[in-house]
Amino acid sequence: MEDAFQTAAQWYDGTNAVRHSGTLSWDGRGGFTLAGPEARDEFDAADLRFGEIRPEQRVYHRASVPDFRLILPKEIPAGLAAQLPAKSDYGAWVDKLGLGKAAAIFGVASAAAVALFLTAPDWLGPRIPPGWERQIGEAMVGDFGGRICHTPAGDAALAKLLAKVDPAEEKVRAGVANMAMVNAVALPGGQVMLFDGLVQQADSPEELAGVLAHEVGHVRERHVMTALLRQFGLSILLAGADSGVTNGVFGLAAMGYSRDAEREADDYARARMAQSNISPMGAAGFFERMAKSRGDSEDAPAMIGWLASHPSSGERAEAYRAAAEEDADYPPVLTEAEFAALKSMCAQDPDVEEFGFF
Repeated sequence: MEDAFQTAAQWYDGTNAVRHSGTLSWDGRGGFTLAGPEARDEFDAADLRFGEIRPEQRVYHRASVPDFRLILPKEIPAGLAAQLPAKSDYGAWVDKLGLGKAAAIFGVASAAAVALFLTAPDWLGPRIPPGWERQIGEAMVGDFGGRICHTPAGDAALAKLLAKVDPAEEKVRAGVANMAMVNAVALPGGQVMLFDGLVQQADSPEELAGVLAHEVGHVRERHVMTALLRQFGLSILLAGADSGVTNGVFGLAAMGYSRDAEREADDYARARMAQSNISPMGAAGFFERMAKSRGDSEDAPAMIGWLASHPSSGERAEAYRAAAEEDADYPPVLTEAEFAALKSMCAQDPDVEEFGFF
């Protein structure tokens, strides 16, 4: 054997405390041979593990013999050193790359993973097939279990209002929920729900038209699934959501859109109202009144309700006022009788059930 593939060695064979002396040789076939005057041993190179560096010595172990120790001089011939396992401080791939490069790669990978997680709702939400979205909507809130108010005149008034703000041939489904909360919500699957508390707060059908058009805007701009993914994560797709009607509705009511999405929905609402010749001044007045009664402003803390996740009411009122055409003569979007029917439909529906927190 060439000197480049062997060196002096001491070893403990793992069966007793006797220290043997001799030579370690590479056999050229993937194994090592230890040979001394009183002992001889052979083992695969794959069985050998780096142990530690001592002053002027290297120590190795064998995976298959826990108490085996091989002690070699610190300076080893190059040919043999190439066959011995290398020192491992952090793990195979980290040691191979170096700690600095490994840390940099880990940092870049972590940043990419965080960025993917944070941005996934924005690019994944609009790409959810409408059929999936409808199924998720049905799983979350179903048919509301009889909690939607119905009267012939109220349904007709709501349908007329919806037709004004949703010109698409396949319209969203809209209803008035028997709930006193001042709120409205867009649901997955193309549903919009006005809470009766909000309907009662409205002084004119133009106010409701602004709110309804805004929620339709969320549906048409595919904001709903984006917000759901941001709120509940991918579990909404993988495992479904709480099928309890009450929990689903309140969770959706508390769900927040981004400010950009809210402004986009407002832009949609103003465009549809202009298209249908609906005065935006009603919506402007609604926001101003709500801001005064609830102290809503840019700096105010978030509160439960429709205003909580939206841009400030002052900002929205100004935008709706700015959208009004000077000296325009807007016709009423609903007659007084139709508006009255809409406001009284929950009170006059003898079969409607109430939403409850429990």
